[in-house]
Amino acid sequence: MIELIDATKTYEQGRRVVNAVRGVTLGVTGGEFVTIMGPSGSGKSTLMHLMGALDTPTTGRAVFQGQDLQTMTDTQRSLLRRTRIGFVFQAFNLLPTLTAAENVALPLLLGGTPRKDAINRACGCLERVGLVHRAEHFPEEMSGGEMQRVAVARALIADPDAVLCDEPTGNLDTANSREILTLLAGLPEPGRRAVVVVTHDPTAAGYGTRLVKIRDGLVEADEPVRRAG
Repeated sequence: MIELIDATKTYEQGRRVVNAVRGVTLGVTGGEFVTIMGPSGSGKSTLMHLMGALDTPTTGRAVFQGQDLQTMTDTQRSLLRRTRIGFVFQAFNLLPTLTAAENVALPLLLGGTPRKDAINRACGCLERVGLVHRAEHFPEEMSGGEMQRVAVARALIADPDAVLCDEPTGNLDTANSREILTLLAGLPEPGRRAVVVVTHDPTAAGYGTRLVKIRDGLVEADEPVRRAG
């Protein structure tokens, strides 16, 4: 489903050149729950941006469902992100002036779906994450855990092929982190939807079925998650 082939990403910061990703080859197939773990500055978020068409490699290739992302226009990549990839970020990224249902429905509304249909689908996604009773509430009226569940619902609104999460529990306490990770673990669909979680937390990494460790822009290890018992 998602492939990086000898991908690099280089940034210029003033006179300094930062090699954030250095020749990574990595694939994710439908049904997998892959966690990518590494210390701050290891390149793991950059890796997720390449996998999710938020950025393109400096060299090498990034491929999503057989489509080379570098051959696509910005408009085509934007459409791909809105319709086939769901994103969950550490900071929730909810619009404060919209209700939970409106925040979830936003990708559909931007795509031209009639408001009534979009809100109905949004409520279905909120029900899936246990928050349909908060559909008319604004972000400031919700806890951090609730806001992140709204963000997960928004990531699911287009029934995407992949859900990519960048430090989704970074702003949450232990109990809410566990709830979000359990929710994410239930999202992969065999042969179809994959979930990728970027984290620096070994506990969060343990919820996946496969763990990729990143250090200094390189894959240090790639192995199945081993659970006790």
